[in-house]
Amino acid sequence: MSKLTLALLFSAGALITGCKSNETKPEEPAPAPTAAATSAPEPAPAAKPVCPPEQPAAKKKTAKTKAKSKTEDKPLDCEPAKPAASTATAPAAAPVAPAPRTGRIMHGQYDISGNKPVTDIAQVQSGQGTMVKGERDWEGEITGVPAAGTTFTKLRIGMSRQQAIDLAGQPTDQGAYITGKAWIPFYFGSDRARWEMAYKGKGRLIFSQNAGFGTDFYLTWVIHNEKDTGYR
Repeated sequence: MSKLTLALLFSAGALITGCKSNETKPEEPAPAPTAAATSAPEPAPAAKPVCPPEQPAAKKKTAKTKAKSKTEDKPLDCEPAKPAASTATAPAAAPVAPAPRTGRIMHGQYDISGNKPVTDIAQVQSGQGTMVKGERDWEGEITGVPAAGTTFTKLRIGMSRQQAIDLAGQPTDQGAYITGKAWIPFYFGSDRARWEMAYKGKGRLIFSQNAGFGTDFYLTWVIHNEKDTGYR
């Protein structure tokens, strides 16, 4: 075999070998996921235990007990205990009972224990006091509480103006006024007009006109008021 033939055979073999080396290899399949990769998510951390209540401070420790406490009393990884919610309610305050009266309040022979003190003479109205019956069958009213040492307690419903002045003294101020009964047609009864006497530090005396055409006035209302200015 000639040298030319050998050279041609060698070149053809090298060409075939290069073509085989350039062929693409098939892709290998991806490995299947392992059990560790598909495992469940990590569980939530467990709640910390509640710290035990603090113990009262112990007395003086010796060297032996100190060494023992260092080895045994290890700090715990815990949370402080929360205070329990108090459900108890404060007891309701008991109502304070009014102080009992030490005795009866009297105006002469009249018991006026149910009366209240008068604080403003302008706010006094008929019917707020104690209704009583007095001299000459006159009916009247006693309002307020007598001041200490007042001469009003000597008075009685039904007294004339002069009788009242003889017992209570001269008033600080006085004067007359008419009532609504004066406007009633053909009414000739009592109390069509009144006479008022004001006493400083004592109160007021109200006298009602007698029935008919007389000009006499009789006591029908006593108003106790120790703060009275004495002026109408």
